[in-house]
Amino acid sequence: MAKGFFISKALGILAILLGVAAVATIIALSVVYAQEKNKNAERGTAAPTSPTGPTTTSATTLDQSKPWNRYRLPTTLLPDSYRVRLRPYLTPNENGLYIFTGSSAVRFICKESTDVIIIHSKKLNYTSQDGHLVVLRGVGDAQAPEIDRTELVLITEYLVVHLKSSLEAGKMYEMETTFQGELADDLAGFYRSEYMDDNVKKVLATTQMQSTDARKSFPCFDEPAMKATFNITIIHPKELTALSNMPPKGPSVPLEGEPDWNVTEFQTTPVMSTYLLAYIVSEFTSVESVEPSGVQIRIWARPKATADNHGLYALNVTGPILSFFASHYNTAYPLPKSDQIALPDFNAGAMENWGLVTYRENALLYDPQSSSSSNKERVVTVIAHELAHQWFGNLVTLAWWNDLWLNEGFASYVEYLGADYAEPTWNLKDLTVPNDVYRVMAVDALVTSHPLTTPADEVNTPAQISEMFDTISYSKGASVIRMLSNFLTEDLFKKGLASYLQTFEYQNTTYLNLWEHLQMAVNDQSSIVLPDTVSAIMDRWTLQMGFPVITVDTNTGTISQNHFLLDPNSTVTRPSEFNYLWIVPISSIRNGQPQEHYWLRGEKTSQSNLFKTTADEWVLLNINVTGYYQVNYDENNWKKIQNQLMSRPEVIPVINRAQVIYDSFNLASAHTIPVTLALNNTLFLNNEREYMPWQAAISSLNYFKLMFDRTEVYGPMQKYLRKQIEPIFLYFEQLTNNWTEIPENLMDQYSEINAVSTACSNGLSKCEELAKTLFKQWMNNSQVNPIDPNLRSTIYCNAIAQGGQEEWDFAWSQLKQAQLVNEADKLRSALACTNHIWLLNRYLSYTLNPDLIRKQDATSTITSIASNVIGQSLAWDFIRSNWKKLFVDYGGGSFSFSNLIQGVTRRFSTDFELQQLEEFKENNMDVGFGSGTRALEQALEKTKANIKWVKENKEVVLNWFIAHS
Repeated sequence: MAKGFFISKALGILAILLGVAAVATIIALSVVYAQEKNKNAERGTAAPTSPTGPTTTSATTLDQSKPWNRYRLPTTLLPDSYRVRLRPYLTPNENGLYIFTGSSAVRFICKESTDVIIIHSKKLNYTSQDGHLVVLRGVGDAQAPEIDRTELVLITEYLVVHLKSSLEAGKMYEMETTFQGELADDLAGFYRSEYMDDNVKKVLATTQMQSTDARKSFPCFDEPAMKATFNITIIHPKELTALSNMPPKGPSVPLEGEPDWNVTEFQTTPVMSTYLLAYIVSEFTSVESVEPSGVQIRIWARPKATADNHGLYALNVTGPILSFFASHYNTAYPLPKSDQIALPDFNAGAMENWGLVTYRENALLYDPQSSSSSNKERVVTVIAHELAHQWFGNLVTLAWWNDLWLNEGFASYVEYLGADYAEPTWNLKDLTVPNDVYRVMAVDALVTSHPLTTPADEVNTPAQISEMFDTISYSKGASVIRMLSNFLTEDLFKKGLASYLQTFEYQNTTYLNLWEHLQMAVNDQSSIVLPDTVSAIMDRWTLQMGFPVITVDTNTGTISQNHFLLDPNSTVTRPSEFNYLWIVPISSIRNGQPQEHYWLRGEKTSQSNLFKTTADEWVLLNINVTGYYQVNYDENNWKKIQNQLMSRPEVIPVINRAQVIYDSFNLASAHTIPVTLALNNTLFLNNEREYMPWQAAISSLNYFKLMFDRTEVYGPMQKYLRKQIEPIFLYFEQLTNNWTEIPENLMDQYSEINAVSTACSNGLSKCEELAKTLFKQWMNNSQVNPIDPNLRSTIYCNAIAQGGQEEWDFAWSQLKQAQLVNEADKLRSALACTNHIWLLNRYLSYTLNPDLIRKQDATSTITSIASNVIGQSLAWDFIRSNWKKLFVDYGGGSFSFSNLIQGVTRRFSTDFELQQLEEFKENNMDVGFGSGTRALEQALEKTKANIKWVKENKEVVLNWFIAHS
């Protein structure tokens, strides 16, 4: 599943304008990722059991000796195949409810004799047959025992069948059920999505099964290792199209006796996990092509979006990406077709359902007229992420959710490789450094972080599974797999990967199986020599949280490692068998020239002449930031690097010019080096034109903005930034012929966005005038938008900030009319930029009304308002007074509480705010925090660190900005 709650490049810049703590500064947890995936866990408030019919009993206590009171399925039964028939009704019934009806027959093998059948079921109402909820029969020569009673256990989400005698080991049985469920708008299981088309409400039925919601659609053994084949049949209105994982067996046929309904039966799936199932009924249309391999590719969307060619870009890149991965994995694409569909209501960014991938509209659709370059980059990288899963995750599946990090971390790494193949001129591979490596270090430097690998027995409930979907799993997973691929070399990595996929196809694995196959590839050659086994090296990175800071003394060549912590005085309570020491691959350059590779082999300190310099030499470690660690130097080496950056910066690779900024600001945040040293590392930027170094500075200085934009420091800080940004602003003004042309290169386009947004948000009058003029032109002729899509987020935000109700209402009306979700996203975020308190309060109230702000967009809207310095306290008050309503109404699939808690607390830096946060925790213990539980602990930790940092640094930072502006 893709990173769900996503902020595009342009919106990311807007977020910086607003004051969202951006990607890299260690103190600033990322809004974009952490827990972005929380969907669907119904959190522990349900009554223990639900009486359904005469034979249902009530288990009022969770007696753990009873298998139906344990969250993990017993291994006595293994599914073989399912026949599932579903009929969604897309108009409400007499009670005003949307429902679906269904029947299911599951065949399973008895592995171990048992007198109880336990299968997942959630929110389904069963039709009683002979006084029981199920019908059981033997297959072949098996005799089915009589049923004693059946019951539904709500807390563990089971349908339980108690038998009068035992099932026989080695025999196959079949169990049938008939049921009805609600086709709710909760974005989970089999659900409905609504959208307006020419003022007509349209309804479609779609699915989101990951992690634990297939059971909400039909009774099933809903764990990833319980693989089976599926025969899906959908009954649907005849004018609509039904899609599923596999192609239809043939044309749809009329339903007997009901000619307005059609029946579509799909081919049997390969052996697969329940969480990857999908079926959709809609009026959507598609564009399609057929690959030379015979694989059919279709991009589905609302008919208007298809007619406007918004699916063409996705169609054009899907073929090349599929070919890339087939080659990368040395394994053909396993299915006959690849459908991808853009849904109006979808909680995640995208979901890798096998053969039918679902997306938010902004992750699949692209309009050359009004989408920005970052929207295009978003589409190609998310497609690459989901298609990577078609092999890694779908063909070979992790046995349990505790290893989710390998599934998502792997896809989050190779998405850049697949996207780079489709768009080779964009340098997309570089973006993993700001987007993943430094972003996740912000979380991983806290004592409340956690290791990548969690013991399987600590992940049981849907809520615990949901917590696995966080920034550590995705971005740290991606960062350490990138590091592994780098020190093995990509060719060796690919060889081990292909062997792993071919060995375990259609099966389940743990991360150790991958290490084993990579080790086999290492053993088969002699040119790459590792200091230890793949498993021993990687254990240090996966079984302990955090990462090291490598400290270099160039006088002696000594290097040492320490567990990097945001607050070095904080107490690490989580033990590590490795004592927080890592086996670290170290690359380096001396005066710009590459040096031989070096390994720090798990010891605290080592020495090498590679790191010893003479008077006119400097060294720089971690080239292109392929290692997951930060680097500190002696003061003399820092000064030499600064001199190099001021005289001939191009001698230092562009990613490392960014690294110097990121690492120094993080080290200053952790009180390891003086804050003035980090600030001095930004002085060279007035001659810098590249995207990455500027992005590092904007991200890092954004923490200063959050800490100081309510104090006297902010004026001199803005003055300094105006001075530094003006040369690059004028450079792009000239390059783009006064903002009328678009730079050729993608990284230059991103650099232009940074230049305009930083200039405007720091009060460069030329930029403010530009924003006001362009927005006014649009208001005067709303049919023609004169603003370049790349600059819209910035221009909209600044014009609304400078304007009043007229500008706000115009933007709101444009949002309501927006045909393209990318455009709507830009407007929705920009509306939070107003400086009028009453407008912000009105906007906050809109987030509780799904007719005004879609449920999937509520979190990001509140967070945008909180990012505005004026909106910060309003959003915090709003969340405190509405927490219970938010939690109850939006619990489950549609609301990411961790994003919300992070978003509203990121400015907290006073004792009073800490007290408020502690009271908020205390006052809502009875309601709970769901997926935001960990984020709340991290917010408390960050607030304490912020208080300390501001006290220590406020005066020295103020003096530095005054001296340099």
